[in-house]
Amino acid sequence: MVWWKYSVSSVLSLLMYVSFFFFLIVLGYLVVFDVCVFVVWEIVVVGSSEVGFNLVLDWISVSFCCVVMLISGSVLWFSSEYMAGDPFLPRFSWLVFLFVLSMNFVIFVPNVISVLLGWDGLGLVSFVLVVYYQNYKSLGAGLVTVLMNRVGDVMILLSIGWLCYNGSWNIFYLHLDNGMSFFVCVCILVAGMTKSAQVPFSSWLPAAMAAPTPVSALVHSSTLVTAGVYLLIRFYSFLVLHSFFKVILLLVAVVTMFMAGIAANLEQDLKKIIALSTLSQLGVMMCALGLGAWKLALFHLYTHALFKALLFLCAGALIHRSQHSQDLRLGGMIWDQVPVFTSCLHVANMALCGAPFLAGFYSKDAILESSLFGGGSALLLLMFFFATGMTVSYSLRLSYWALWGSNNFYSLHNWGGERVQEVAPMVILVMGAVFGGSLFMWVFFYDSHVNVLSVFFKCMTLVVSVMGGVGGWLLSSASNCGVKKDVRRFLVSYFGLVYMWFLVEISSQGVVKDFLNVGYISLYLCDRGWEEFFGGEGSFLLVSRLSRGLQEYGHNSIMGYVSIIVFLLFCWCALLVVMLF
Repeated sequence: MVWWKYSVSSVLSLLMYVSFFFFLIVLGYLVVFDVCVFVVWEIVVVGSSEVGFNLVLDWISVSFCCVVMLISGSVLWFSSEYMAGDPFLPRFSWLVFLFVLSMNFVIFVPNVISVLLGWDGLGLVSFVLVVYYQNYKSLGAGLVTVLMNRVGDVMILLSIGWLCYNGSWNIFYLHLDNGMSFFVCVCILVAGMTKSAQVPFSSWLPAAMAAPTPVSALVHSSTLVTAGVYLLIRFYSFLVLHSFFKVILLLVAVVTMFMAGIAANLEQDLKKIIALSTLSQLGVMMCALGLGAWKLALFHLYTHALFKALLFLCAGALIHRSQHSQDLRLGGMIWDQVPVFTSCLHVANMALCGAPFLAGFYSKDAILESSLFGGGSALLLLMFFFATGMTVSYSLRLSYWALWGSNNFYSLHNWGGERVQEVAPMVILVMGAVFGGSLFMWVFFYDSHVNVLSVFFKCMTLVVSVMGGVGGWLLSSASNCGVKKDVRRFLVSYFGLVYMWFLVEISSQGVVKDFLNVGYISLYLCDRGWEEFFGGEGSFLLVSRLSRGLQEYGHNSIMGYVSIIVFLLFCWCALLVVMLF
């Protein structure tokens, strides 16, 4: 049985790596010969509308599939050690496989009806994976995740209905001149915002941290949350025809970045900090789309997937060795006990910050430079750069508390060795985090944007990053800088910064809490309280007690009769005294 548990995860991991090399060869052929393969399978024709199953093999879909397969193989390989004691590891491995399969439906299928299969598959399998540990916290997080993603599913269904006027559901042939294009654009925009957790649909992303860490590594890097960005990239040529699309998307993305950056700097949960950093980077991708640079958004999607999966695997390895503690304040001084994990974590953090010549540097710098040419609002530009500085802040704070700060864990705790099943996937992803940005730049995105900036604007990104690093260092050592805990508690409690501007409360029990309290009061104070006391149960008790008392005096009791006579005499004497005086 032990051999079978290990073999399922290992075989599926090997299958993912083989698929990665296969699609890498296909990608080389498509790029060298500049080919795009489009396969059409007609299923049924209803009137003038044709329903079919289509596949598209171009450099966008195949390259994204390569990234997904590489990360999925690494995650499954890591899971064989991370979840070795789980009796349901085969079921977990097959669920991850279904998750990747659903993502491939979204990647390769240009038909909106067929995309819905993968879109719904992602939502359904993500719910099963989030509730994997089967406790109340996981159930609540899974319900928030699946219900908020259902909003995007409904938008896809509505767009399918409105696209009936077009006679085709192929995303490459959307030419609506019948007044329905506005509604289709709104539906696609809202669907992409829900799946990529943009404001006001952001609360489900940190809640999905209830899933096992390997699932988080897959969800936050290349599958669920990136499906919304990928959908908008695919529909970009149609969406950009509407003037409101870029304005709304840019505004929402900047607000999402700003909110996630503030919350990540005040959060103490290790996995939630990384989840909020994912939310911030999704805002960067959406900003690139709002600026009209869809290639840069795709570029950052690839680079972010590589270092974010590495970051989650490192965090999972540290959590696994710290008795499953996720509190950031309980770490510190572990670099000498698990040097490979900490080194990989530092590389991923530096790539997230946009350190020169790492993966995030090529894509983030290009997006920030493009924002200077966007001609947008100065306030949005200021918030964009401020959110970039906060990215460096919480990344340095993560490194400080978990790796460099004083050891706050058990003094005799053994962090254990570093096993091959954990180290090997990290090394593979480290190669992607170090060389992935330059490789993608040289092969695919060399002609995306060329921006000529002055020295001041060219150094602005570096200055903002340095200022964010200084802020993160001061925030990490706040107790040494004279910042009282009461001030931080005031900020957290009364402004809801760590709760993402109360989106978590609004999206879950905050909406129904007052109604539930009113129901509780009505039930226990009215229905089971005063109404019951003066109503049915109280009347029954009163009548039953009176009847029992009368029955007692009806049994020819001499003492009873004497007591009645004495009572009546007392009442007569009292009445006589009142009348005389």
